[in-house]
Amino acid sequence: MDQEMIELPVVSKEKEEKKRKPDWLRVKLPIGKEYAKVRKLVDNYKLHTICESGNCPNMGECWGAGTATFMILGNVCTRSCTFCAVATGRPPEYDEGEPQRVAEAIKLMGVKHAVITSVNRDELKDRGAEIWYQTVAQTKALCPETTIETLIPDVKNNWDALYRMIEPGQEVVSHNIETVERLYRRVRPQAKYERSLEQIKKTYEAGKRTKSGIMLGVGETPDEVHKAMDDLVKNGLHILTLGQYLQPTKMHLEVAEYIHPDQFAAYREEGLKRGLKYVESGPLVRSSYHAERHVNVPI
Repeated sequence: MDQEMIELPVVSKEKEEKKRKPDWLRVKLPIGKEYAKVRKLVDNYKLHTICESGNCPNMGECWGAGTATFMILGNVCTRSCTFCAVATGRPPEYDEGEPQRVAEAIKLMGVKHAVITSVNRDELKDRGAEIWYQTVAQTKALCPETTIETLIPDVKNNWDALYRMIEPGQEVVSHNIETVERLYRRVRPQAKYERSLEQIKKTYEAGKRTKSGIMLGVGETPDEVHKAMDDLVKNGLHILTLGQYLQPTKMHLEVAEYIHPDQFAAYREEGLKRGLKYVESGPLVRSSYHAERHVNVPI
C-alpha cells in the first residue's frame, strides 16, 4: 500500500517577506552614561516606565538623552489589548506617594519636557484621575520650567474624571486610538472607536493641545488610515503619531505587514493635507518619540 502523502502548506515568498523584520527596524542596544543615570533614578525611586513595560524600541535613544516616559498608577492594566506588552490583571492599591516621587525624579533628571502615561484603572471610580492631577500639579510646582505631555487612558465616558486629569496645566494631552475602526474588536476589545474620538473632542473643547497615535501593520488599509485621519480632524485633533506595530511576544497579535518608510512619509503628507497640524510618522515612531517637538504646535 502506498504511504499517504501529507501536503504541507506553502508559504508564499511575498508573505515571508512581509513577516521578516526589515533593516530599517534595527535599533541600538541601550548603553552609555546617561542611560545608566536614568536606569538608576528609575530603580531608586521605584518608578514604572512605559519604555520598559511596553518594550519600546527607542528606549536606548531616549534614555541616552536623559528622558523617559513615566507610567503612573502601577504596571498592571485592567484592559487586555492584544498588542500591548503591559501586564493585565487586577491592579494592587495605588501609591499616593507616587506623584511626589515622579516629580522629584523629573527634577533630578533635569528634563525640559516630560511625558507621563498610565495603565487603565477601570476598577477605580475616578479612573485614577486624582493621582493624575497630583502628578502633574506636583511636577509643575517642583519643575516650573518643565513642559508636560500626558498620555491618558480611555475614561469610559467619565467626563468628570477626564476634566480632572487635564486640569493641572499640562501642555499636551494625548489619547491614542491605536488602530482603525474595523480592527477595534481584535486590537482593543474593551475599547470603542467612537468613545475614544469623543474623549479627544472633549479634550479639544476644553482648550487643550490634542494628540493621538495609530500603530500600523496590523491589517489596516490606506483608505482606513485616511478615514481615521478625517475622523480625528473632525473631533479636534492637532497632532498625530504613526508608527510600526512590533509584536512584543508570541502571545500577542501578529504583525500583518511591515510598512515601508516611504509609505510612512506618504501618510505624513496625507495627514497634513487633511488638516492635521503636525504628523510624526515613521517605523520607529511611538507616542512619546520626539514629544518635545509637539509642545508648540498651534491650537
